[in-house]
Amino acid sequence: MHMRKGWQRRKSLKKQQLLEERSREKLNQKLDEAPVFLEVKKNADFIKNILGDSTDLIMRWFTIQYTPDRRAVVMCIDGLVDKKTIDQSVLRPLMIKGEEIRTKEDLWKIAYESLVQSEEVKKVSQLKEMVGSLLSGDAILFVDGYSEGLVIGVNGWPQRGVEEPRAESVVRGSREGMTETLRVNTAMIRRRLRDPDLRLKDYKIGKRTKTGVALLYIEGIADDAVVREVERRLLEIDIDSVLESGYIEEMIEDFTWSPFPQIQNTERPDSVVGHLLEGKVCILTDGTPHALIAPAVFTQFYISPEDYFDRFMIATFLRLLRAAAFLIALLLPTLYISFVSFHPEMIPPRLAITLAAGRSTVPFPSIVEAMTMELSVEILREASIRLPGPIGPTIGIVGALVIGDAAVTAGVVSPLMVIVVGLTTISSYANPSYNAAISLRLLRFPLMILGALFGLYGVVVGLLLMLAHLVKLRSFGVPYMAPIAPLRWKDLKDTLIRVPWRWMDRRPTFFRPEDHQREEGGNSP
Repeated sequence: MHMRKGWQRRKSLKKQQLLEERSREKLNQKLDEAPVFLEVKKNADFIKNILGDSTDLIMRWFTIQYTPDRRAVVMCIDGLVDKKTIDQSVLRPLMIKGEEIRTKEDLWKIAYESLVQSEEVKKVSQLKEMVGSLLSGDAILFVDGYSEGLVIGVNGWPQRGVEEPRAESVVRGSREGMTETLRVNTAMIRRRLRDPDLRLKDYKIGKRTKTGVALLYIEGIADDAVVREVERRLLEIDIDSVLESGYIEEMIEDFTWSPFPQIQNTERPDSVVGHLLEGKVCILTDGTPHALIAPAVFTQFYISPEDYFDRFMIATFLRLLRAAAFLIALLLPTLYISFVSFHPEMIPPRLAITLAAGRSTVPFPSIVEAMTMELSVEILREASIRLPGPIGPTIGIVGALVIGDAAVTAGVVSPLMVIVVGLTTISSYANPSYNAAISLRLLRFPLMILGALFGLYGVVVGLLLMLAHLVKLRSFGVPYMAPIAPLRWKDLKDTLIRVPWRWMDRRPTFFRPEDHQREEGGNSP
């Protein structure tokens, strides 16, 4: 009996849910076609039903004192608007007694042109657009007898201030990082790039979140074909939500299965401006401080913004240092495993004796030893990120030291293995780009397995496969390994080395900029 009642209850609940879904679908279909009604109450009730009678929907009914017989309503979402602005710029001018207005046209014209005192006021005749504006943080105004409504810009949600970017710290350069507010970010870029040719296009992506996305490029420098291709890929995104720029990055990149990032992200507005001036495009997403830069090539992930602020000799030295760190982070554990397991004759005799003495108490082969230490360091690194700010770095450093010392004392790993893993970890931190550093961390493990199975032959085959993949990659039609493959001698001025600014008179040709010239006359002193 109880089972039968429970089954009936579940059946009725499912039926009720089905009816609610059908009702919601009908309302959405009506919303797509519904114009603004003449009756203000009908507009307010319709929007109230569309939003499901949400408790954060504020409706202020009032009478316009210019025409006492005419009712009006202002609607907004609590928390997304500046209420003081609504009171002073919308309600106060409309509610204070003024000269009597007799015709409908005069009231609507005066309300639009002078009474509503806001920088952003727009007439709208479709309820769908009114609802979209309401959910974006605008206030909407309906007046009895008019088949139009006013959208009033009164955004006022809480936002984080401008702070120094944590992921891209520099010694010399700007300390400003972008924030989670789209318009703040575009303003920071505009302030640095006062070029009337800077173009900005806005999109709403995400069927439910309707996230604001902005595409920026410099007309006359950026390649039109690249701009059109980026725009096409953005418009083809069909997803419920876009909560961070990573959603867009994964959906518009050329080869999703590659471990190498094909679109660069940055928090620095000065870095964005530098890329725009090279002929690239920038994608900003509301709700995240990370801007996307496209197209991208392999070498730009190992270049710091600071390289352009220091003298060219210092910048070149630091870039070569990062290249050495790249090789150490990728190959050092693999070479250790290969030499110990397959090629001990390649180790100098004295080092071989020391290595043999250190490994005499280790019961595991070199691959197990290396994997254990590498995985321990990766877990510690991940744990230190997730822990609260003041504790995280301390736990990471102390944990690595304690585990390494305890592992050597217990005879689980050799002392040289701890040095190898320590150097590898430090070298991976020398990379200016976080997502490029992660790709190295991923590729290190298959190379270690190849080294354990086939020695240096396996390592060489793995590197050749990686190189073939890199040469094959494209980023919006630009070869990923440019200007090295295909080789362009003139564009090597700003790769592993950086020549003085007066010699970098032309923009990189592999980005196909429309205006190649950066300087005139070489700027000789």
